[in-house]
Amino acid sequence: MRFAIFKENNKEFLLPEILTTYDQKQKLIFQSIYHIKNLHQQKLNLQYKFSEDLQTYLQGKALLLDEIPFPIEQIQEHYLNGYLKYNHGIISAHDLKQFHEHYLNRYLKINHGMTTHQNLYHCCRCGNESQHLFASFHCARCNDDCVYCRKCITMGRVSQCTPLITWTGPPTVYKNNIPSLNQLDASSRSVELQFKSHNPSQTQQDPSWHLQGPERKKHILNWHGQLSLGQQKASYAVMNAINANTDLLVWAVCGSGKTEVLFKGIQSALDQNKRICITTPRTDVVLELTPRLKQAFPDTNIIPLYGGSEDRGKTAQLTISTTHQLLRYYRNFDVVIIDEVDAFPYSVDEMLKFAVRKSKKEHSATIYLSATPDQTLQLQAKKRTLSTVTIPARYHRQPLPVPIFKWCGNWQKRMKKQKQLPPNVITWIATHLQQQKQAFLFVPHIETQYKVVQILKQQNSNIEGVHAEDPNRKEKVQAFRGGSIPILVTTTILERGVTVPNTDVAILGAEDDIFTESALVQIAGRVGRSPKYPTGEVIFYHYGKTHAMNAARNQIVTMNQKGQKLGLVD
Repeated sequence: MRFAIFKENNKEFLLPEILTTYDQKQKLIFQSIYHIKNLHQQKLNLQYKFSEDLQTYLQGKALLLDEIPFPIEQIQEHYLNGYLKYNHGIISAHDLKQFHEHYLNRYLKINHGMTTHQNLYHCCRCGNESQHLFASFHCARCNDDCVYCRKCITMGRVSQCTPLITWTGPPTVYKNNIPSLNQLDASSRSVELQFKSHNPSQTQQDPSWHLQGPERKKHILNWHGQLSLGQQKASYAVMNAINANTDLLVWAVCGSGKTEVLFKGIQSALDQNKRICITTPRTDVVLELTPRLKQAFPDTNIIPLYGGSEDRGKTAQLTISTTHQLLRYYRNFDVVIIDEVDAFPYSVDEMLKFAVRKSKKEHSATIYLSATPDQTLQLQAKKRTLSTVTIPARYHRQPLPVPIFKWCGNWQKRMKKQKQLPPNVITWIATHLQQQKQAFLFVPHIETQYKVVQILKQQNSNIEGVHAEDPNRKEKVQAFRGGSIPILVTTTILERGVTVPNTDVAILGAEDDIFTESALVQIAGRVGRSPKYPTGEVIFYHYGKTHAMNAARNQIVTMNQKGQKLGLVD
């Protein structure tokens, strides 16, 4: 889209080319928004009757024009009255505040000084600065060669001429909480959408809309369970962090009941009219958490967001979202709770971390949930630069099953030449079939999974395998839950999120690089989660011990020791 800078009644503003008359087109100079440095944010007109539907749709987000189902005339009218703002979608590094000098120097060195910083680009939606992830095309909208970001292309194309549109008027009011007009301070009238991936707080602070007194409606918490002592301690820490707008790591072992720990803190935030987001890298976790939270908070507006979600255009006080969907948000949430912060792809994708930071208000709380925090979080916890609360035991007060290491020889060579599994693995499978006890058998690769299933089906035709690309994965997992599949051979796709009572776990090829410390702890965490079946067997079959294997077992042993020391384990 092209804009012109139009002057009328001693006021300058942006005028989209699509809204101009023929005569205006002859007189004005139109150009891509990328080339317009001053985007002329308009003063908020408190007398203007704004669209509540547009407010609800746009508030707390940074959206492309194509994503907003409102006519451009209505959007422009709200811009002229100061209720929304056109922002750059892509800017040059020359325009980016506090650009990484070390990055710039490194890039120039790689290109032998042939590239200047004016030719480097930054995507304001996803934070991308990897120049190989930018491309150009001849754009019909701006009649020029236009650079776009390939990093976040699946969310819609951000290019040099496409503005990102943000709401700058008053926020949506939840329940009975109505802000007075004098709360509309200057900080609500101008927001700059020039994010930096390492520091999202360069812009002015959002105003607080939290009301005090009897007019605030309390939110019902419909949960009457009993927290363990470890859970109570963590619940208190979560509530304090949310009330104080600080960050907190909840390091809780698999099966410790992390979701229930959040309830009191979420209720406190809701009662303060705060906006909360629970975000996770995986869609299935969103689908699992949504009904649980809707049951726990029956009078609270809750929406789930994931790829293909029907609620994408809605807003709510409590949002449950995949991390990818947060790319569309900007300074919206008072509280962000990141579940499975160590999980792929969030753990390795700077774009998703940028999206989370961008979605938060400047003064907000971040709660990190993990059974297996990465080394960075562990180091911050150790140095006490990040407040941390640990739940080292499960609520049923039984110790975590400790993995047993068993050497199985060169299992890959045996499978390739003899079409057989190691004898001790075959014995383990046969024992479980005889005892009619279900078990997971984890393998490192999809190809291995196919071969193992083919071999094991000779023992029992009901044995099945699953992997990430398996179109019948959900049906097979459900069949395993129902007991019709005795042994489920799986890749690491099931290392998280699947809980089946009274099952054992074994890993074939535990020495493989795919089995990191985090993955091994998560896999071991599938066992003994149920109070009815709090024990079980975890076997690591290997062709040589690895650091990850030892670290995973040490972490589990350490948690058991902490739990016993604190009186949380019988």
